[in-house]
Amino acid sequence: MPRKPRATAKSAEPTTDWGQELAAFGPDPQPPEPPAPPASDEPGRLAAARAALERLATWVPIRSLARRHRRRIVDHLLSLTPQDRYLRFGYGASDEQIRHYAQGIDFNRDEVLGIFNRRLQLVALAHLAYGQPLPGGSGRTMAEFGVSVLAQARGRGLGRRLFDTAALHARNRGIDTMFIHALSENRPMLRIATAAGATVERDGSESEAWLRLPPDTVGSQVEQALDRHLGELDFQFKRQARALSDFVDSVAEVKSHFDTSGRAAKE
Repeated sequence: MPRKPRATAKSAEPTTDWGQELAAFGPDPQPPEPPAPPASDEPGRLAAARAALERLATWVPIRSLARRHRRRIVDHLLSLTPQDRYLRFGYGASDEQIRHYAQGIDFNRDEVLGIFNRRLQLVALAHLAYGQPLPGGSGRTMAEFGVSVLAQARGRGLGRRLFDTAALHARNRGIDTMFIHALSENRPMLRIATAAGATVERDGSESEAWLRLPPDTVGSQVEQALDRHLGELDFQFKRQARALSDFVDSVAEVKSHFDTSGRAAKE
């Protein structure tokens, strides 16, 4: 008997490109939905990147101050108006009381942060006092925060930037609570604390704010080291620019003197 032809895997008939055939009738009014992307942490990464960009856009050089800056601290506090002194210290501090306060800052224990303008004037100052025991005998410690900003430097969020930096430094030192004691009429300070998530307790003319801090991480330690380094670089750059500007001004003054003397001699 003649053998039957073997079945082949491929059909002998030519294949039809149905995509081209259907394209002649126009686009599909109900195209298939694209496959859903696999679940990932992409939203979290985007949010972190966006937060980093916003922080970079609003970055302010903050420098840690030491004993050698005590004179600048005194000058800054003495530049505060009577109303600003009242809000900062809770009473109308005199010049002598301000000098006594500045002399009593323990730089071995506490931390002082400052923001300088281009003229190397200390326009914003924060004092973070460590080692204060929490009430209730829990054995934990807290850090008390105080800040002052000169009138010409307000409206730029410098107080909030100093608060955030102080909170970062406190958590990196193992402090889990930041404390603020302020007058109830000191609304800018209380707004800063509330925006950071602090619990505010008002008692008549005085208020207290308590902010719980998360534990430190490798990222927070790196962030503090980077901010400290950049703040120091910014200060040194401003100091060199100030020295160059003073040198140019002195040269211009000498040149003007000789020009005036030359004209007088000719006359």
